[in-house]
Amino acid sequence: MRALLPEPRPDGRQSETARAVQRGVLRHLALAGMAGLPEFSLVSGRRADILAMGPKGEITIIEIKSSVTDFRTDAKWHEYRDFCDRLMFAVPVDFPVEILPEETGLFVADAFGAECLRPAPLHPLPPATRKALTLRFARAAAMRLAVLYDPDLLRAEM
Repeated sequence: MRALLPEPRPDGRQSETARAVQRGVLRHLALAGMAGLPEFSLVSGRRADILAMGPKGEITIIEIKSSVTDFRTDAKWHEYRDFCDRLMFAVPVDFPVEILPEETGLFVADAFGAECLRPAPLHPLPPATRKALTLRFARAAAMRLAVLYDPDLLRAEM
């Protein structure tokens, strides 16, 4: 149960640039009719920067890269493909996008919004994986909403 408690918890790892990109992408997703959850824990132990669900249940993972160094030192982004129908990068507007892999989608974003420069190719999830992710997404979203209504919930014994 604790793995589904609201996130993100401040840990000092996310830069101001990454937070701005995250906010812009979440705004874009909401306006496009998609629900996005930041810092979504996967069963593999990895955390997706944003996991988004579309109106038909399609799942997109958006990996935020705040700098060239952030991108070049990340060897784990390939692992996210097993948990989504589409994989995308989101970067700040001044990021040199030509270094990003062509086989992923691409957002450029700031704190006020995002623009999709390249849609992600579709790699449909197996039905069992989709069901498990959908249930995990629903539970995580419900827990985050519950904490908005009752901030003391985090201090309650679970």
